[in-house]
Formats: sequence, structure tokens, C-alpha cells
Amino acid sequence: MDDSYKSIAKLSEGLYREKGSRFISFAIPVDSLEEVKELLKDYRKRYHDARHVCYAYMLGPECKNFRCSDDGEPSGTAGRPILGQINSAGLTNLLLIVVRYFGGVLLGTGGLVVAYKEAAADAIRHAHVIEKKVDCRLHIKFEYPLMNDVMRVVKELDACVVGQGFDEACTLELSIRKRDFSLLSDKLLALEGIRLLDD
Repeated sequence: MDDSYKSIAKLSEGLYREKGSRFISFAIPVDSLEEVKELLKDYRKRYHDARHVCYAYMLGPECKNFRCSDDGEPSGTAGRPILGQINSAGLTNLLLIVVRYFGGVLLGTGGLVVAYKEAAADAIRHAHVIEKKVDCRLHIKFEYPLMNDVMRVVKELDACVVGQGFDEACTLELSIRKRDFSLLSDKLLALEGIRLLDD
């Protein structure tokens, strides 16, 4: 079971120049579509004087949520080459924006593909690539006398307590690496009196 993925630690930038045109690239770590939308709005405002603000993003450990935009460039000459660089680097949870300032000379479709690809690649080259693990959450409820047994299992499997409540009964929200999730739930449910709570 694959429970890790590669992303970048923080914003990185790149640059590619061709026949007077400047292609400024930004690789930005993101966790949600809302974040992507806000960043795109911000960069479009910040670079309102640029001819094109093209982008691609990839979200999720399974790399199934992605999109790209040519922003007025000929179809397939900007967004797809940018997305191709994200795929080549094996990255996700990443937004890659390439801002183009037109230099007065047309580059042709082949030239544009190269320019956007190289600008995107340059931002990734300057990025600090990190590996992140995929965690799963488990929410349980039990009576106080079980606390020691529960905490022994939590410690043994290196799970983290991310939330807790102590009313008439104890509730714990646990986080654990995806590959160990089944083992944790099996061991906890083997204890008499543990109930799973739906989030």
C-alpha cells in the first residue's frame, strides 16, 4: 500500500527567456482546490500586466485531481507542458504557474511548448522536494478503565492523539500512517468496550 507522496516544502521560482519573451514560473505547495483558486486569483492580480498566466496543478496522494490551463495560448502549448513537468518529477499537492511577458516575437507552437516546459522545469529544479506520509484518522469512544490498554496500543503502533474528550466516557481521535491503520483499528476493537465513532 503506497502511503507516501512527494511534494515541495515551499514556494520556488524559475525563469526562461526566449526571443524577448520572459516566462516566470512559480511552484507552490497546496493542499486543496480552494487554496489553488485563491492563489490563482492572487497571481492574476499581481501579474495583471502579463500577457498570459498559465498553470497546472496536481492534488492528492493518488494524483487523480489535476487540471491545466493555456490561458489564451494556442491549445496544448502551455498547460499540458507545465502539467507534464509535475508528472515527470512525480510530484503532487503542487500548483505550477507560468507568467508570460510577451517580447514582440511569435514563438510558434513548438517554441511555446519548449518555453513553458523549460520554465516549469526550472521552478521545480529550484524546489526542495520532500516526502510526506498519508495519514488516516480513527475516532474511538470507551470507558475510563480502558485508558491504559488503549494508550498501550497507541504507543506500540506509534499513533498520534490529535483530539480528546473526557465527559461521561473518553473519546480519542487518533492519526496513524495509512499502512498501519487496519492494525490499529483491529487491536483497539479487540479490546472489550471500544466503539468507533463516525466523523
